[in-house]
Amino acid sequence: MPTSIEVDYLRSRAVDYIQRWIGTPYKYGGDDFSGWDCSGLIHEILQSVGLEESGYDCTANQLYLNFKNGRVVDTAYHGCLIFWFKGSGRAYHVAMMLNDTQICEAAGGGSDTKTEEDAIKHNAYVRVRDLNYRGENYKIVDPFKE
Repeated sequence: MPTSIEVDYLRSRAVDYIQRWIGTPYKYGGDDFSGWDCSGLIHEILQSVGLEESGYDCTANQLYLNFKNGRVVDTAYHGCLIFWFKGSGRAYHVAMMLNDTQICEAAGGGSDTKTEEDAIKHNAYVRVRDLNYRGENYKIVDPFKE
């Protein structure tokens, strides 16, 4: 079991790393450096700090199911994952908290955003937003919590 200092280090490393991708185009299904979708970006970050095995990929909803047990928290803070839900109860979007009020996400596109030209047209990038800009139908998960 890692010490709290080790966990804080990994959490800070993840938050620093995700910020390197700000401005990268959003690409539906994107999971590499040419473009990210929301879950592809989060997988890259989690893999970079050893919380997931390399090459693992799934949707925002599956990520939520993987991390929800014992890791749902009431208050957002840096390094937490935020999952937004639709009426079906399925998570449709995921982002990472940079601090207590801001998230970093790959967004702005949708299934029609498959190229850099599409991303430019839709203003779809990895970007920083206020936690509540998508509304408050979200759950907070701390992937670093044991």
